Amino acid sequence: MSTKYRIEKDSMGELQVPEDALYGAQTQRAVNNFPISGLPMPRSFIRALGLIKSACASANLDLGLMEQATADAIIAAAKTVTNGEVDTHFPVDVFQTGSGTSSNMNCNEVIAHLAANAGASDVHPNDHVNMGQSSNDVIPTAIHVSASIEIAEQLLPALDYLASTLRSKAGELEGAVKTGRTHLMDAMPVTLAQELNAWATQIENGKARVLAAMPRLLELAQGGTAVGTGINAHPDFAVKVAEHLSSLSSVAFVTKPDKFEALSSQDAAVEMSGQLKTIAVSMTKMANDLRWMNSGPLAGLGEIALPALQPGSSIMPGKVNPVIPEATAMVAAQVIGNDATITIGGQAGNFQLNVMLPVIAYNLLQSISLLANSACLMADSAIKGFTVNDDALNNALSRNPILVTALNSVIGYEKGAAVAKKAYAEGITVVEAALALTDLSEQELLKLLDPALLTKGGIQGL
Repeated sequence: MSTKYRIEKDSMGELQVPEDALYGAQTQRAVNNFPISGLPMPRSFIRALGLIKSACASANLDLGLMEQATADAIIAAAKTVTNGEVDTHFPVDVFQTGSGTSSNMNCNEVIAHLAANAGASDVHPNDHVNMGQSSNDVIPTAIHVSASIEIAEQLLPALDYLASTLRSKAGELEGAVKTGRTHLMDAMPVTLAQELNAWATQIENGKARVLAAMPRLLELAQGGTAVGTGINAHPDFAVKVAEHLSSLSSVAFVTKPDKFEALSSQDAAVEMSGQLKTIAVSMTKMANDLRWMNSGPLAGLGEIALPALQPGSSIMPGKVNPVIPEATAMVAAQVIGNDATITIGGQAGNFQLNVMLPVIAYNLLQSISLLANSACLMADSAIKGFTVNDDALNNALSRNPILVTALNSVIGYEKGAAVAKKAYAEGITVVEAALALTDLSEQELLKLLDPALLTKGGIQGL
């Protein structure tokens, strides 16, 4: 079935556009120019563009620069964009002009066409939808708006959920004592609760880091227009736009005092990406520990059993793999890679403009989404449902010569080393070895070497 076309024109001339497309000539030029990845800008970014165009129309109306009917038409059309009803009409590739001009004009054209379809045929994509704006301030603003909203609505609740799930599971496992490990080697005992609470603290610290970076992300470039001077924008435009965006999103946006910095750099995005990378590192730690503890079940540690979610092998019947921690580790790898891309993108500020804005937006939003989704998945499909193999824990504890560390204050390091070596060499317990090499009674040793007491720290024998 052949596509029907209509003729659209812009400042460069005429060209064919699909007959049913809501966009115009500039968007079509971008589609023709950038057949690179097939990746459009994310839904959250398009949502932000819709919010920005609505806020700008409202600001221009407030300032007496736009007729009520024109503003109403733009606001109504922008709402359609914000709600995701016309996402298929945003085909511009992520890898486009570095300012994101193509995406800005894509939005301007869609809104103008929607307004025309609703009877407001005099709404122009540049003169009206883009009034008081430049792609150079719209796209940096869209990065900040989309990322801030996604963090507030998705990431922070997900981190809270994962941390609270970990705390709750830890409460269930207070009595589960296991062999601690340093360098992957046997060490002094800990409780499973202590391990899980440490993970929860990592996640809570990650949330705190994100919140610490948020003030810079809430500052908007809008009003800087082309180079930061605010040419063609009313002096009060920036403040008005921030106020309207705050009202539309329930996120407290403010105008950035220095618009030159806002247009020429993406330091706030780079900073936030760094915090997301740290969360990814924390998630990797958790995923790796879960995989190690779940390993086996016969030839590995076998300390826990993660929920059995799917067959683990196409050739080995009965095999079940730790699929959720593995997926989480891959998410973390992607987020860390995204951070590298964002870092390089942040370096691409030349004079008054950063020219890697779309790829910064794509990677930052992907990182936020991946972390939010994987945090919830870890909580629901790994943490909540894993069970503890008490026999495996107790068997390893009973044979752990490192428990002799607790006797340092009683028998000294050198004698303790001899006890440990004897226990290893003869395959006996540390209690049996200590009975042979010290004057301590079995009763004294059992008390001093009680694994549960050792998890509480302190100096034994005092």
